Parts: sequence; C-alpha cells; structure tokens
Amino acid sequence: MSGAVAAARVLPKAVTFVTGNAKKLEEVRAILGSSIPFQSLKLDLPELQGEPEDISKEKARMAASQINGPVLVEDTCLCFNALKGLPGPYIKWFLEKIGHEGLNNLLIAYEDKSAFAMCIFSLALGPEEEPITFVGKTAGKIVPARGPADFGWDPVFQPDGFEQTYAEMPKSEKNEISHRARALALVKEHFASANYEVQSGLNSFSSTK
Repeated sequence: MSGAVAAARVLPKAVTFVTGNAKKLEEVRAILGSSIPFQSLKLDLPELQGEPEDISKEKARMAASQINGPVLVEDTCLCFNALKGLPGPYIKWFLEKIGHEGLNNLLIAYEDKSAFAMCIFSLALGPEEEPITFVGKTAGKIVPARGPADFGWDPVFQPDGFEQTYAEMPKSEKNEISHRARALALVKEHFASANYEVQSGLNSFSSTK
C-alpha cells in the first residue's frame, strides 16, 4: 500500500446546505451528525422544469454562483408508477394545491398504487465547477394519510416492508431507510474518500481513519 497522500483540495469556505425548510434541515443534521461540517442558508432559487437530476445540478450551479463557494442542494421527488413518474419533482406544488387527499385521488382510477420517493443531492464546489449528484430511492406505495401532517407528503407514503407511513415512523427509523438517508450515505462516502479542507484550516472534511 502506497504511503503517498493525495494533496488536499482547499475550499474557500465551508459547504453551505441550501434550504429554508426547518424539518428538512433537522433530518439532514440528524443523518449526517458531525461527519460533514456544514452551514445552512435559505436562498431564493427559481423553480425549474426538466428531469430531476438536471434540475438539481442547475440549482447547485446557481447557488454556488450566489454563494461564491461550495454548496449542497437537495431536490425531492415523489413518483407514482401508474403516472410514469409524476408528480416527481413537482410534488411540492401538487401537495400545496390538492393536499394529501388529492394525491390519493390522482391514483383513484388505477390499481397500481406503487410509488417511490427519490432524493437528489448535488454538490458544487464552486461557481465554475460541474456539480456531482447523489441519488437515493425508497420504494413504497401511496395510502390514505396517516400520522402527523407536519412534514410534506410523509403521511401518504408507506415504504415497502413497513406497516407505517413515513409520518408514523419514529424519526430514527425513518432516517435509516428513507430516500434522503440513502442519498446522504453516498454524500458521506464521497466526503470520506475526498480530501477537502476549508481555506481557514478549520473544519477539515478529510476522513479520519
């Protein structure tokens, strides 16, 4: 095994996780723990149309340009198989307009209630850098709303192999099997294998083994 150590990639500042959603930030902090130091900031980014990964990458580019530094952005999709992946990245707007009951009604004419939750994180190390994407998916089905209605569409999504919806699950259990957890596991793997350091010399991102 070679004793050579790859030179550190020096970042101008700590990674900024772009979100204005307190519940989402709470989950990300719970899942990541202290493995990746980051700061959070709400930015007003335009809502884009297109394929989920393309949307996420473009939002990362725009955020990195505004921050002028490294950013991590997240996009979440809820995809109904009977509707060939819709609502997908537009789930936020569907939920706002038609609510949990309306989401169920979209599938009323279909026997197939299966769906999957998808989370895409995009990391852009700077304004001129090509974003890197990390995708996590959890398969399940759409059910009448059960559980607290304080976090998006969690009450209508029941992951495969469980009798509870996301909303009914203890947070610790959801954070082990969710689409967000699976995407963040890939983010953690990337940071563990990369050798990032913040310019100040503080908050090293390099792995400690």
